[in-house]
Amino acid sequence: MNQKIRQMDGVKQQIIALLKENIRNIPDFPKPGIQFKDITTLLRNPDTLELTSQVLARPFRRMNIDYVIGLESRGFLFGTNLAQDLHAGFIPIRKPGKLPADTVSATYALEYGEDTIEMHSDAFDEGDRILIHDDLIATGGSAKAATQLVEKLGGHVVGYSFIIELEALQGCDQLPEDVQKDILISL
Repeated sequence: MNQKIRQMDGVKQQIIALLKENIRNIPDFPKPGIQFKDITTLLRNPDTLELTSQVLARPFRRMNIDYVIGLESRGFLFGTNLAQDLHAGFIPIRKPGKLPADTVSATYALEYGEDTIEMHSDAFDEGDRILIHDDLIATGGSAKAATQLVEKLGGHVVGYSFIIELEALQGCDQLPEDVQKDILISL
């Protein structure tokens, strides 16, 4: 059994190495000094698209997730696949003014400014189990703000899912220690 687990871990590491090779770095976007991690290169290849979706879902398959929350906008790209793979609903968190019904909002600091996010106030029922997904965690501000929105509406955050972590910015330190965090690639 241990050999099979080691083989599976080896395969996962090969998949993650492939995904890492397919993420493009764009210097000075959206501002000078920012190194933007572009995941559209994962999307254009059917194999990396499918592999990314599969690897993201695996750690959460037995957690009875009710909803996956995807943060605007790149959290939508794999968040809907993740929700489908986990047989859960999908809830978008958007920038102000983009959602048509009553919303709740939270403001947070970015590595290069400040922003606000919103979610429908009736997005889920009290006590529902929520997985928060985004393509990248930098300072952790948007994930922390999403957590605040979920808690404000009585939901229970049971996990966080990220494709990329900018490790030097220590964004995971902003999130609850006792909640599972799955990160595919740390840079």
